[in-house]
Amino acid sequence: MADWIAALQAALGEAGVDTGQAASDKAWSAWGRMGVPTAIAYPRSTEQAAEVLKIARAAGVPVVTWGGKTGLVDGASAEGALALSLEKMNRILDIDPEAGTMTVEAGCVLQSACEAADDKGLLLPLDLGARGSATIGGNIATNAGGNRVLRYGMMRDMVLGLEAVLADGTIVSAMNDLIKNNAGYDLKQLFIGSEGTLGVVTKAVLRLRPKPVSQNTAFLAVSEFDNLPKLLRRLERDLGGTLSAFEVMWADFYQLVTTEPARGRPPLAYGQPYYVLVESLGADPAEDEPRFEKVLASALEDEVIVDAVIAKSDAERGAMWALRDDVGQTMRNGPMIAFDVSLKIRDMNAYVDKVRADIKARWPASAPTMVFGHLGDGNLHVIAAVGETSPETRHAVEEIVYGPLEALHGSISAEHGVGLQKRDFLRLSRSPAEIALMRALKQTLDPGNILNPGKVLAPA
Repeated sequence: MADWIAALQAALGEAGVDTGQAASDKAWSAWGRMGVPTAIAYPRSTEQAAEVLKIARAAGVPVVTWGGKTGLVDGASAEGALALSLEKMNRILDIDPEAGTMTVEAGCVLQSACEAADDKGLLLPLDLGARGSATIGGNIATNAGGNRVLRYGMMRDMVLGLEAVLADGTIVSAMNDLIKNNAGYDLKQLFIGSEGTLGVVTKAVLRLRPKPVSQNTAFLAVSEFDNLPKLLRRLERDLGGTLSAFEVMWADFYQLVTTEPARGRPPLAYGQPYYVLVESLGADPAEDEPRFEKVLASALEDEVIVDAVIAKSDAERGAMWALRDDVGQTMRNGPMIAFDVSLKIRDMNAYVDKVRADIKARWPASAPTMVFGHLGDGNLHVIAAVGETSPETRHAVEEIVYGPLEALHGSISAEHGVGLQKRDFLRLSRSPAEIALMRALKQTLDPGNILNPGKVLAPA
């Protein structure tokens, strides 16, 4: 047994460390193998996490932090590394209804945090498909987005303060619980979205919002792309700031998730190129529902939309959202390569047409390229299925999907992060000066390069 593993066992107890087959058995995510770590450490406190990092740094062992293991860019790949699992640090430490804040440990599952806020009549706005397994720490490390960014922003906008452990075991406690605090550098921003490369987030103070008391949801059909931004801005204006979701599905994706073996059924007839799931969260049920219906009726009368159905029960609302969340249906087309990109809405139609045409020209027998996403905040998900996913093929598809984004000033990653999969394309979305500054920060905070090495930034 390596000395550093023995030291971990002494610090955490034998039950706090997995090695060998036990470590191998846990090296799986919902999307496949994650690389087998040499060991997995399970700290129960920030202090124990700091001790783990001190031991790892002294031994020169790379450390990869594990949360819910729901990432999609190999950011938690831990082959031959020490996996630092925060699953035992999962407590909700405090909810302050008066201040509208929640203090949690990083291993707390998102859904648990949301339910705890709900019980207090409050809302933690972050919502995404992996809500039942993704953790708060992982959401912070990747600056998660999800379904309500349009109204409430990214995870960054919900974090007031946090606690993190640096590579040398130093604990940086910046547990600010104030909305406004301009006293010097906002150090939490170093760790939000850094994918575990600059420090390990162990606790956070989150900003909560008042719990909405009305929820109106509809599925809409749109006949041409130019009407999508018109519809979005009309809803933002006429719903008085209550619009919380604007999710668009291209026709191929809509049909895929509403035909067997999918469980979903089409709420609207096929035949239109775009289908939109919209939701409004408000404070006055008596006023919000008729206003929602009036706004949609006006859009229908002006032919901004061509058809609409409004959810009249929680079951109907759930069925509509289930269509948007049923991304797994894309596996029916064979091995898939998934992307999340960001660009201006005005550029999306031409971009999607080009990507689809270029993929079809290169792989004529490929399945239709699926497109859907949080169009209201500029985020599209693109899923290609060209028959196989060898490294060479994957790179060729990436060139097609990412290539146009540089000229459009778009982003190769809207919300999933960079990890391993996107790091070679970071140059398309970040300038040389930005990348140089990122490297300087990494060198300053992690001079031994033990924190998630090789992720986000390619080796120099």
